[in-house]
Amino acid sequence: MLDQILCVDDDPITLMLCKKVITKSSFSNEIITSQNGEEALSYFNTIKNTNNKNKRIPHPQLIFLDLNMPVMGGWEFLDHFNSQEFSEFSTIKVVVLSSTIDPEDLEKSKQYPMVIDFLSKPISQSMLEYLKNKLK
Repeated sequence: MLDQILCVDDDPITLMLCKKVITKSSFSNEIITSQNGEEALSYFNTIKNTNNKNKRIPHPQLIFLDLNMPVMGGWEFLDHFNSQEFSEFSTIKVVVLSSTIDPEDLEKSKQYPMVIDFLSKPISQSMLEYLKNKLK
């Protein structure tokens, strides 16, 4: 079981479903949500700033990331998150969740070292079982 997961999606129903499926399958102890990439980066900046003041805030071990969101989408988030500015989070794995599996998006996701998979929405218990084995 993971300690913490971050789900980044602009759809409140998708976030609610993610929380429900993750909780039911005992995949993670804690689920944090963000409604877009900018909000997620802000969360990581808060962790960085707090951890630099001799306090330790745990960070997610896995991110479920939607691609198409207002304000800042998944690709833009990945560009920022893959930069030196966020290098202290380089061990965090990302699973892209998309409502459409475009072969070009799948290929593009392989350019990001933290992306371990590209899966179709909605999240399911069988998907989490698959990821449990992949994360071992």
